[in-house]
Amino acid sequence: MTVLILGGAGYIGSHMVDRLIETGKEKVVVVDNLVTGHRAAIHPDALFYEGDLADKIFMRRVLTENPDIDAVIHFAAYSLVAESMENPLKYFDNNTAGMVSLLEVMNEFGIKNIVFSSTAATYGIPEELPIKETTPQRPINPYGESKLMMETMMKWADQAYGTKFVALRYFNVAGAKPDGSIGEDHGPETHLLPIVLQVAQGTRDKIMIYGDDYNTPDGTNVRDYVHPFDLADAHILAVDYLRSGNPSSAFNLGSSTGFSNLEILEAARQVTGHPIPAEMADRRPGDPDTLIAESTRARDILGWKPAFDDIKKIIETAWAWHSSHPKGYDDRD
Repeated sequence: MTVLILGGAGYIGSHMVDRLIETGKEKVVVVDNLVTGHRAAIHPDALFYEGDLADKIFMRRVLTENPDIDAVIHFAAYSLVAESMENPLKYFDNNTAGMVSLLEVMNEFGIKNIVFSSTAATYGIPEELPIKETTPQRPINPYGESKLMMETMMKWADQAYGTKFVALRYFNVAGAKPDGSIGEDHGPETHLLPIVLQVAQGTRDKIMIYGDDYNTPDGTNVRDYVHPFDLADAHILAVDYLRSGNPSSAFNLGSSTGFSNLEILEAARQVTGHPIPAEMADRRPGDPDTLIAESTRARDILGWKPAFDDIKKIIETAWAWHSSHPKGYDDRD
């Protein structure tokens, strides 16, 4: 069978493609419009189509030329909280409206399995910690709202058309392929760990910590970090789960351990051996105090066993990428 990876040139998507091809069990087709992804990140053994999933004519061609596609893994979405607060309609247009087009074309071609890259941002400020799949989903930013709407669409598409889905709600993604060949490269970069490592590299003067008055032990945001290869393994297990005829479901993916921004900073100092100057700044809008996953269901039902369960190990893999690619991929315009 063949798996279609939407957004396979992006950070998490490229690790997904790499992992799938290295297992040797699947043919992999990648669709990416390269707005935020990188051509250089795509595994050479993947069949790549440059285009937008919202373009039905384009997607019909992809599916017609690859009739053995039986599962879709969807990473193709904008994902910056701060940007979504400033430009919410961009997120609803790309993320939410794009899902409408995708589900319509999938139904047209009889493709009944989709694994969706959802997010902890659908929970907003959680009522309980750790966060369970049953914790109420009340997003506090348009990014989280757009992803929740996409989950809702899949639920109704399942009821109407029998399109089965797994929504994987994951927490902060960090790390890279351990050999440093692929990794995280956004322009501009907004995620904590790569920015911290750019300071260690000397490409930034300092790291800004946004907010030191949160309701956390040291006043800075606490997040649950998960490695992209562990996420990829969960997506592979989710595809197998759907192919086996199981019902649609949602699973949290995280380490179930929280680390504050200051703890990440100190761990990065230890891994890199660099001082990494930091400065406190005002909070950013839309950031919850603490997000920690309860990922027992994924472990029990999918059989998920994260291999990168130590934050220093995760940072070491990210440092291998940033050290060998100080300017990221070479294909940026």
